[in-house]
Amino acid sequence: MTNEGKHAPAALWPPIRQAAGTLILLAAGSAVCAAAVTAILIPRQFVSGGFTGLALVVHYLWPVLPVSCLYFLFNVPLFAASWFFVGRRFFVYSAVGMAVFTGALAWVQIPIPLTDPLLSALLAGILMGLGVGIILRSMGSTGGTDILSVILFQRWSVRPGTTILASNVLILLLSLVFFSLEIVLYTLIYLYVSSQIIDVVVMGLSRRKAVFIISDAWEVISGRVLKEIDRGLTILHGEGGYSGHRQRVLYTVVTFRELGFLKRIIREADPAAFVVVTDTREVMGHRIGNQPPW
Repeated sequence: MTNEGKHAPAALWPPIRQAAGTLILLAAGSAVCAAAVTAILIPRQFVSGGFTGLALVVHYLWPVLPVSCLYFLFNVPLFAASWFFVGRRFFVYSAVGMAVFTGALAWVQIPIPLTDPLLSALLAGILMGLGVGIILRSMGSTGGTDILSVILFQRWSVRPGTTILASNVLILLLSLVFFSLEIVLYTLIYLYVSSQIIDVVVMGLSRRKAVFIISDAWEVISGRVLKEIDRGLTILHGEGGYSGHRQRVLYTVVTFRELGFLKRIIREADPAAFVVVTDTREVMGHRIGNQPPW
């Protein structure tokens, strides 16, 4: 037997493990989302956004039509488009995810004894945001605005929560024709909470900070950052616009938790240092990156 044949099973293990992890995330996220729909949204007659919202609106108008079947039918055109705009692997996983979510809508029935509509909206937002966030952390989605949010994030870095919230608002405006303003407002609360939870789950709690440091003690600061914080940095060559004085500029990206430690290092090395701290939308790279795996 050749060496290539001997190592074939080992080479297949990482893809199989990755596929299994993706399926687990899709199943878990779909179950959580379905629980939010069947246990809170439908009993409280809340509307939703995206294709789930369209399915709910049609179901409320014609109760004989099940939400699961409506959701599946509404997704067919978007999946056809995703074949051209999204990777094949994402397409396959999303098709599986849509099938899993459709089944979860039909089979997941978990009673949640809440009578207060505001608390119901908050809990529904938490559950839906958690479920969608888990799904988006995988290599696929359950269809609908999930696919649209991934396309916009990949091409223009639009946050998934922003895309989903915008599409949800459009659905809510249309829902005002069929439902009371009170129901729509409670639904808006649920959608806003879910969009915030999605961003937390997808992008992470630890927002990365980009830091520019201009100091005569740049060598001391850079050495301590490399040694004590264990973060890489870049040394830029700058020049004062007015004075013309040449100066080294340090650039690094740290987590929010590490930012206080970095400030202390700077103050101890050079209290007169000029420091600029900015938020980052996303960071790609080993160890410090927070970009979702799409």
